[in-house]
Amino acid sequence: MSESQTAVIVISSHVVRGSVGNRAAVFALETLGLPVWALPTVILPWHPGHGPSTRVVIPQDQFDSVIDDLIRAPWIGEVKAVLSGYFGHPAQARSVARLVTALRVQKPDLLYVCDPVMGDKGGLYVPLETAEAIREELIPLASLATPNRFELAWLCGADLETNAAVMDAALSLGPPRMLVTSAVPMMAGGTGNLYLTGSHALLAEHRLIENAPNGLGDLLSAVFLARLLSGMEEEKALQLSTASVFEVLARTSKRGGDELTLETDASSLSTPMAMVQLRHLMHPSRAKRR
Repeated sequence: MSESQTAVIVISSHVVRGSVGNRAAVFALETLGLPVWALPTVILPWHPGHGPSTRVVIPQDQFDSVIDDLIRAPWIGEVKAVLSGYFGHPAQARSVARLVTALRVQKPDLLYVCDPVMGDKGGLYVPLETAEAIREELIPLASLATPNRFELAWLCGADLETNAAVMDAALSLGPPRMLVTSAVPMMAGGTGNLYLTGSHALLAEHRLIENAPNGLGDLLSAVFLARLLSGMEEEKALQLSTASVFEVLARTSKRGGDELTLETDASSLSTPMAMVQLRHLMHPSRAKRR
């Protein structure tokens, strides 16, 4: 058993064609030097946004058996983090909760990143039971949650039309770190990622690119996790991760791609050159003391 490695277990969807779910997360983590243990929750020929296709959900008894194997794997000492994303069945969320809880018995400092992939401004695109399982089983265990603004609104049952409301909602949800995508922009024609911890309220912004391919949230969660595991300071990690994702998106858009061109733009993950506007916002806890 090796204790020197920093492996990540990634649990999300797998597409045959495209760069979403595990395809995006695994590529990013491995490009940034981290070994990955990848477990698919569902197998699809392509993202459902491209049209109907076959959907293969891993049978729950088999999924649970794999979780059991991971818990007792002889190499489990390598694992420093778990990242979960899209689920094909609500019971899978409960299985991941069992995995995280078991690993924390052996490794109390395990970093668990919950990307609650459940919806966007059009509403939920997973069954209500799956969204509820993520909220009730996984969010309370998360070291870091990475919802988009619409997912956070659903999780908290609130309208989030301002960044002050986003920050209040993030604090109320519970995880000690929150990275909220699709935050309310402060610059015209922009979009941003809002990061909130007990000490930081940071907004990283870049220009909005319309009709973006899917997978940006999967990619950001993985890149930000890799930066944190490297020991990078949070502010720098946010800036670099946002720059990486924006640069990949901009280059994909310029080529007219319908999927993120990660294989062509791996350098954007390691050494992004894109400019990102970083703002320090008033932290809600400080505002309440005034």
